[in-house]
Amino acid sequence: MPACAFGLRVAGDAARYNPLPFRNWHPMHEILVLYYSHRGSVRALAEHIAAGIHQVPGAVARVRTVPRVSAVCEAVEDDIPASGPPYVEVADLEECVGLALGSPTRFGNMAAPMKYFLDGLAGAWLNGALEGKPGCVFTSSSSLHGGQESTLLSMMLPLFHHGMLVLGLPFSEPALGETRSGGTPYGASHVSGSEGDSAPSAEEIALAQAQGRRLAEVAMRLAGSR
Repeated sequence: MPACAFGLRVAGDAARYNPLPFRNWHPMHEILVLYYSHRGSVRALAEHIAAGIHQVPGAVARVRTVPRVSAVCEAVEDDIPASGPPYVEVADLEECVGLALGSPTRFGNMAAPMKYFLDGLAGAWLNGALEGKPGCVFTSSSSLHGGQESTLLSMMLPLFHHGMLVLGLPFSEPALGETRSGGTPYGASHVSGSEGDSAPSAEEIALAQAQGRRLAEVAMRLAGSR
């Protein structure tokens, strides 16, 4: 396991998802892009949302994921993932000024790993870690009618309970009226195909980046008013 400067242990390409080595050093406002991805489709959307965040001066994306869960009482994942972004910690929620939350669709609902993580945030809820911060949601499904909108709505509910200001996608975004694949007023989405190997369309990419920009713009305004 390689180690980077300042004693932080990283795995594979995880270091590039954590550009700020000092946890208490924040030269820019960070926005948490948190997702679970089974085949990579949600991860692709997360990267485009992060790209949209980076288009806003003073904003930077902190990309994190959650581990899989198991039906039996055993560890199924290492503490540090072998590749991709690190696993999320409660401190990530506390330190960031906004949240983009992503999960694949599972029967019209979010996937179990994301639900498991959210169900364990009672402490963050009591402490108001997310209160007053802007948030948005995004998803992916294998088919156009795979339950994307109900999944996005289900993911909004915990954000409301945490006191977040939940943002959608306005129809002033041209791609929202032109898309023939993913993209909804409730949040960015992607139709991945039955094998999960379909790349995001031009409209899906445009909407994901627009969602990231909108989240960052609102987060920056709110952070500046505090």
